[in-house]
Amino acid sequence: MIVLGILASFAAIAGLCWLMFNLAVFALPFLVGFHTGIWAYGTGAGWFGAIFVGGFAAGLTLAVGQALIMLVRPLWARFVIALIFVVPAMLAGFHATLGITRAMMPSETWQMIFSAIGAAAVGISAFLRIAGSAAEPSDRSPIGAWHF
Repeated sequence: MIVLGILASFAAIAGLCWLMFNLAVFALPFLVGFHTGIWAYGTGAGWFGAIFVGGFAAGLTLAVGQALIMLVRPLWARFVIALIFVVPAMLAGFHATLGITRAMMPSETWQMIFSAIGAAAVGISAFLRIAGSAAEPSDRSPIGAWHF
């Protein structure tokens, strides 16, 4: 029974890491939506209005970011747009890893080292996902004919 508990713990940790890597791309839209929702609630929109306004702001942020990455031609500008999305993801990865390491090890030095490694891993994962969405369509695809 103890072995089953240990295996379940490893599965839960692996599932949470997978979730963190997949959701890291959405850190900036989440923050924009969250703060917009707080602002809307503070101005008297109520719970429903705050959730609606925050969700709309988050979706708009994600849509504008993806559209900019797909439409902007210079590589340096795409890189800057990707960094705007990657930096909040790295911060989220750092703090998520720091929370895990604070529960597992007493040394603050090692906590920071592992947190920096976690931030780098999440940042690289988010960058690769964002860069994958900016890939040029192939000439064989019907979308490729729409280039101007």
